[in-house]
Amino acid sequence: MCIAVPMKLTAIDGSTGFAESDGVTMIVNLMLVENPSVGDYLIVHAGCAISKLDETAALETLETLKRLYVKQE
Repeated sequence: MCIAVPMKLTAIDGSTGFAESDGVTMIVNLMLVENPSVGDYLIVHAGCAISKLDETAALETLETLKRLYVKQE
């Protein structure tokens, strides 16, 4: 199973970006996203940003993912 994760774009260098989520920063390819800007939330899959996402939806999705991965007792 594959999953795409919302990440916040923190820097851009040509068609390469640096995106952060929960303290983890990774290099992402920006070629599939039209006019990316620092501060945008992106859906990232396998190192590629595949679309933009508004901040509210991104934060809700990240919260849901955190709840899924927290051990339930």
